[in-house]
Amino acid sequence: MAGSDLRVPVLLLAMPQVLDPFFRRSVVLLLAHEESEGSFGFVVNRATELKVADILRDLELEWAGDPAALAGFGGPVAPQVGSVLLQAGADEPLPELEGASEVAPGILLTQHLTELAAIARRPPARFRLLLGHAGWGAGQLVGEILRNDWLIAPVDPALVFGGDPDAVWEAGLRSVGVDPAALPAWTAPEAGDEAN
Repeated sequence: MAGSDLRVPVLLLAMPQVLDPFFRRSVVLLLAHEESEGSFGFVVNRATELKVADILRDLELEWAGDPAALAGFGGPVAPQVGSVLLQAGADEPLPELEGASEVAPGILLTQHLTELAAIARRPPARFRLLLGHAGWGAGQLVGEILRNDWLIAPVDPALVFGGDPDAVWEAGLRSVGVDPAALPAWTAPEAGDEAN
């Protein structure tokens, strides 16, 4: 696979041999890929232990959504930076979001605090506050795909805004015709086994 063959946006589905705790059984919404500059996206199926309400309270913003809603772990890069992914529902008009970008059909991304404030007062059902992002250096992601660390799937909002992390990962695999139960189970090597 040449790097130029990878067209964004797509979902990346971690294969079982990916044992890195940041990416194990992860689903990544890949939004940028340039052979010479690297790749960028967000893990969409992992929560932090931080409540959205608490984060917004610290920013002096009102939160009218579920008080138990947790912020998502977007990736290990710049974990102090928040990004919002959202999609309007049929009966959920969004406020005017001039700074937001449509990153996939119907899915918007913003990092503007004023827009977060407007969204937080009437958050749509499909809303994610993500902390950090995932990034790869030039050529790194293509190397990982060639090593079979990732499967590529079309963007599906039901996966991007899905609930249970493992269920989202399994549904992502099924969406490309892979039975999660048929994949080999991988475990981390025991200390000392790496040299063998």
